[in-house]
Amino acid sequence: MWAALSVNELLAATIVASTPLLLASIGELVVEKSGVLNLGVEGMMIVGALCAVMGAITTGNHFYAIAASIVGGAALAMVFAFLTQLLTANQVAAGLAIALFGVGATALFGQPFSGAAAQALPLLRIPVLADIPVVGDILFRNNVLFYLSIVLAIGVGWFLRFTRWGLILKAVGENPEAAHAVGFPVIAIRIAAIAFGGAMAGMAGAALSLVQIPIWVEGLTAQRGWIALAIVVFAGWKVWRCVLGAYIFGGVSTLQFNLQAAGSPIPSQYLLMLPYLATIFVLVLISADKYRAKFNAPGSLGRPFRATA
Repeated sequence: MWAALSVNELLAATIVASTPLLLASIGELVVEKSGVLNLGVEGMMIVGALCAVMGAITTGNHFYAIAASIVGGAALAMVFAFLTQLLTANQVAAGLAIALFGVGATALFGQPFSGAAAQALPLLRIPVLADIPVVGDILFRNNVLFYLSIVLAIGVGWFLRFTRWGLILKAVGENPEAAHAVGFPVIAIRIAAIAFGGAMAGMAGAALSLVQIPIWVEGLTAQRGWIALAIVVFAGWKVWRCVLGAYIFGGVSTLQFNLQAAGSPIPSQYLLMLPYLATIFVLVLISADKYRAKFNAPGSLGRPFRATA
């Protein structure tokens, strides 16, 4: 059984499975750092996946397809921002509504593209580095979204830790009243964070529909948006842990499929359900205030802010 599992192929498949999780979780981390809890990641992710397929099929250009996924995810995020930041609707209820809307809307508007295959993103080879034995073929001969996910993870980590606006974003997430009192535009900062998170979720959808499963089927994301939410909490709202968590979750998913293909006596359903059980457990924990400090959650996470004069 184990002979059927090629280490190189397993690692390459793990990268493919982990990239959408990393993109979505990094985007959600920025949103939550601003004090907003966005449970609509699943909806934004699947909208991005459909937009990417539509863009790839209609234009034949991968750049336009990825751009369409970013716009689609960000547009749905702006609906969430309007509801929660301008109308001060409950963030949990609004997020769930956005998630359900995204799944339903793509099922409706995706019907003409059902079963349609999009041309997968080509592999980009980095000269010299790609010639390194074993590692080179896996890490430096990959698709553009993998490279972009790593660059964005590094960039977000640097932004949050070393830049003035990154510190302001974290201050807004910890104490929006104090940030407002010293003159920072809390609502504008939160809306910008939500837009970024939506764009990242949309791009994560593109990583699914243009790389991992280059074909449109209803429910393509298969609840991966909820796993991205769990990864943020598991990571303790730290970027490097998000990277680690995304690859752990992606690795478990990949291992499950490979064990099934290799004829493992372990029922595949047991491994398949682990990420989702972990997601439920984490969301239950985060809903209880007494656990938030333990997980290093932003102080105002999920709490609405109403600006006063």
